[in-house]
Amino acid sequence: MALVISGVGLLGLVSLMAVQRVKEIGVRKVLGASVKNIVMLFLKDFILLILIAFIIAVPIAWYAMYSWLQEFAYQITISPLYFIVGLLSTFFVAGTTVFIRSFIAATNNPIKAIKED
Repeated sequence: MALVISGVGLLGLVSLMAVQRVKEIGVRKVLGASVKNIVMLFLKDFILLILIAFIIAVPIAWYAMYSWLQEFAYQITISPLYFIVGLLSTFFVAGTTVFIRSFIAATNNPIKAIKED
């Protein structure tokens, strides 16, 4: 459920960025940028944000889980694998969402984007 809500929120954020950068995308396409370059431009922004959020969230989540798990009779260790799987699933959901929306924005006609006020 959390992945669906975050995916919809991310889709809204990417759509807003694409609408705000319509003229920039049009100018880049007119000057010879490929669809791949424009998609990578969007992906780099979001990958950086995800990595910063991951670096901030992992120590807090590890400490909270460690403290909570110490109260149980049967102890388990917190493996870094859990955090890596979380990071990879976040990259997958975010990458798919950003790719789809930025691909749509990058394949639009650049002349229409530049003419609009």
